Amino acid sequence: MTAPVPPSPAGTRSLRRARPHYGEAVIKALLFLAALVSVGTTVGIVVALIPPTADFFQRVGVWEFLSGTEWTALFSDPKYGVLPLLTATVLITVIALIVAIPIGLGAAVYLSEYASRRTRGIFKPILEILAGIPTVVYGFFAFAFITPLLQDHWPFGDPPEVKNALSAGLVMGVMIVPTIASLSEDAMSAVPYSLRDGAYALGSGKRTVSVRVVMPAALSGIVAAFVLGVSRALGETMIVLIAAGAKPDLTLNPLHEMQTMTAFIAGAASGDVSTASFEYKTIFAVGALLFLLTFVMNVISIRLVRKYREVYE
Repeated sequence: MTAPVPPSPAGTRSLRRARPHYGEAVIKALLFLAALVSVGTTVGIVVALIPPTADFFQRVGVWEFLSGTEWTALFSDPKYGVLPLLTATVLITVIALIVAIPIGLGAAVYLSEYASRRTRGIFKPILEILAGIPTVVYGFFAFAFITPLLQDHWPFGDPPEVKNALSAGLVMGVMIVPTIASLSEDAMSAVPYSLRDGAYALGSGKRTVSVRVVMPAALSGIVAAFVLGVSRALGETMIVLIAAGAKPDLTLNPLHEMQTMTAFIAGAASGDVSTASFEYKTIFAVGALLFLLTFVMNVISIRLVRKYREVYE
């Protein structure tokens, strides 16, 4: 027969219950404040965009805006077809993703599955340094180094123009590699090692475990990394402003100069456009479209993450 457990000192349990946890309350308040600031910032952006955008569409039809093939909003004979800006934005983003997704995902697989702890501790911080480089430096690098390199060694017909979408897209891809690689590596590292051990016990090799076990298990995190990279590319300004140019032509040729939505917003907002003019409201219309694209991307991301999310006990 076991000896009875001695009772706790009188009042200890009640004191523990009654003791206020001031530190926990402060942390909760700070986290709530951070969430509130994020939500408030988004609401503030929407509130700031709606009135000028509504004024713009009172004069320009939505269909004319979305389907027009000429954008000369700041010229004497203005035309408000945003399709050239939208096409340039999507084209440069696609080029960036073609560069960033294979490199970023490959780096994530290596750091998560192949690299030793010491190697991972060295290379991951170096990789993440790329995310801290100012984008104006990336833009200058694309304009001063990548474009001349492409012009000197282009093997197919006419070389790229001085400013072109290809240089901007390639360098933008390098810029978003750390975002995709770091988030994907975190998602893969969160996969329980019991799944790996089970696959190894069945005779699978390192490559099979990485591709057929770890990556599917971390798919929700990898998808979120891709979508975040797309959002970052859509909203990038300085690289496209410096390297891609400010010529809003509707073309799918990445060797030509073109203008993205963010480049137009930056150029028009920093120019001599009066804040009381109708031309100034075009900035908000383009900004509202860019905000809508980013919002749709985030909604798709949330749905995909919830669909493929794996919960481990």
